[in-house]
Amino acid sequence: MTPGWGATAMNLSFEHVQKQFGDLSVVAEFQREVQAGELVALVGPSGCGKSTLLHIAAGLEHPSHGRVLADGKPVSRPDPSRMLMFQENALYPWLTLVQNVSMALELQKVGRAQARKQALVWLEKVQLKGFEDYFPHQVSGGMRQRCALARAFITHPEVLLLDEPFGALDALTRMTLQDALRALIRETRPTVLLVTHDVEEALFLADRILVFSARPSRVLKEFHLSATDKTHDLSNFADMRREILRLLGITTEDTKPALAIAEELAA
Repeated sequence: MTPGWGATAMNLSFEHVQKQFGDLSVVAEFQREVQAGELVALVGPSGCGKSTLLHIAAGLEHPSHGRVLADGKPVSRPDPSRMLMFQENALYPWLTLVQNVSMALELQKVGRAQARKQALVWLEKVQLKGFEDYFPHQVSGGMRQRCALARAFITHPEVLLLDEPFGALDALTRMTLQDALRALIRETRPTVLLVTHDVEEALFLADRILVFSARPSRVLKEFHLSATDKTHDLSNFADMRREILRLLGITTEDTKPALAIAEELAA
């Protein structure tokens, strides 16, 4: 059986986490629990420590104070059960798309033939069937990010840490990939922490949104979103969007959802 398959999502607990880099205090204190299977979005100014919290959860950074627990066990180093996906797709340019995805399984000692078979399945899930043997430079940025999604999900991580995965893409491509991501999350049910500067993205994907202050950061407010199916027409969340923007210091009465704005741009 492929490592990670059939595994359930895990709880992620941040206990009094603080982070300093020398004399620079980035995270004042962060204490929250992310429930198994929940998607929590972190929104806040640049440099407020959102990505740092993801790196700590991934085991790539250590807190200056406090700790992170994954199902009650302290996080001290990277582990395949916790997958971190960056804004840059980080594909190997000398490997084809299918080789990039299968590599994730091969690193976990899955045989090459079986890894390729599973990679083909996941590339089809992200609508890259027919592009399996293309190299990254031969496909668009959106297609490269689809490939990165397939690579992130193929090992069925219990925790998925997403650091602005669609931040470099145009509005229409971003919304298409948000749909793809939500479908994959519904299928595999990991626990997800999403860092994003896109308030609409947070509203569309998240079960909870945490809005951070400037550094040294603290949580200004927590928003709970309805579990009912959401579309890119976010008019039902206009008041919440306005409040989040106000907390971020953006004063605007514009509550048009992202889809409407993208359609105007495309017209």
